[in-house]
Amino acid sequence: MDADIGIIGLGTMGSMAAWQLARSGASVIGFEQFGIGHDRSAAGGESRIFRTAYKEGSNYVPLLKDAYKLWRELEEESGNNLLTLTNGLIIGNPDTAEMKNVFKSIQDYDLDHEILSGEEAVIRYPQHRLQPDEQIIIDKLSGYLRPQLSIVSAVQRARELGAEIHSHTAVDHIKSEKDGVSLYAGDKVFKVGKVLITAGPWAVNFMREFAEFMDVRRLVNAWFLPRKSEKFNEKNFPVFTRESEGFYYYGFPSVDGNMVKIGMFTTEKSRISSPDSLNRTIGIEELAAFTELINRDLPDLYPDPSRVNSYMEIYTADRHPIVGKSPGNDNLIYSTGFSGHGFKLAPVMGKIGAELAMNGVTDYQIEPFSPARFIKAGSL
Repeated sequence: MDADIGIIGLGTMGSMAAWQLARSGASVIGFEQFGIGHDRSAAGGESRIFRTAYKEGSNYVPLLKDAYKLWRELEEESGNNLLTLTNGLIIGNPDTAEMKNVFKSIQDYDLDHEILSGEEAVIRYPQHRLQPDEQIIIDKLSGYLRPQLSIVSAVQRARELGAEIHSHTAVDHIKSEKDGVSLYAGDKVFKVGKVLITAGPWAVNFMREFAEFMDVRRLVNAWFLPRKSEKFNEKNFPVFTRESEGFYYYGFPSVDGNMVKIGMFTTEKSRISSPDSLNRTIGIEELAAFTELINRDLPDLYPDPSRVNSYMEIYTADRHPIVGKSPGNDNLIYSTGFSGHGFKLAPVMGKIGAELAMNGVTDYQIEPFSPARFIKAGSL
């Protein structure tokens, strides 16, 4: 037996699971087909939002609170600054389902926040040009994460605690057996007791029975220069999300002191057939959409992006992740399909994956994420 637990994919979730497993004393071996901290998938783009007033559902708030604590623990153990709090703006019409979910999160868990009227918003955050029916909610426990540095930090810490890490090593296939699981990587076979599948867009290769409920989507980020740099620093321009008249997007302050990053949320039109077929060329229509958005909502930025990049995310049919043991095979544990909102949760999901792999159970409430929900729906 090469290790108690194997991990396929050392990106967002796999890196954190490796850290959590190693710090718990388990023997762990991890495989990453690219380099550690690569930008080929959902962790690319240099920044990710951390937020707690949650439009995806108030049931995530306890997980986010624990994730916050674990981010701080990883910072302490690694010596790296990974999470910077800036406050966070949630901008939109209060009658939308997303904004109602934000209010519910705040009410259910008494989250520290402010609500700004239109007039107050114009005074506090003039960078945003609001529509008459929009308001701003300020989430006080919100900011930005450094994704690639976070992954490198977690993997390095796992190494220090005894984890065996194989980068640039793709797992071609796995075979579940009575006494564990065999992982075939190149010309070698590794034997482990259990396997944690955290391969992001490539996870479907190891869980074909869920393929019809998972799709890979192309994500485009763009970086813009401000007309006046001071207006877009961390103090004056917090991270934000916004849904406004056909645009559903998010943004960051000038983290590097130079450019402001804007990303548009994906839609079903963003689907790609395979993670290996990602088109990194940004088309004229995509650039035009960003320019229209900037001219309308953020006029203090120069409307032509100075840089654009494309990445990938993996979505599930109900937009909630698949986290739990494989139905009918306790040796396979899934942690994937985070549908564009997983990075902030990464350390707590790593802890959950570690607990499931080591003990078979977790105290966290993950029933809504169970792989079995698709079976119960009569779909498999």
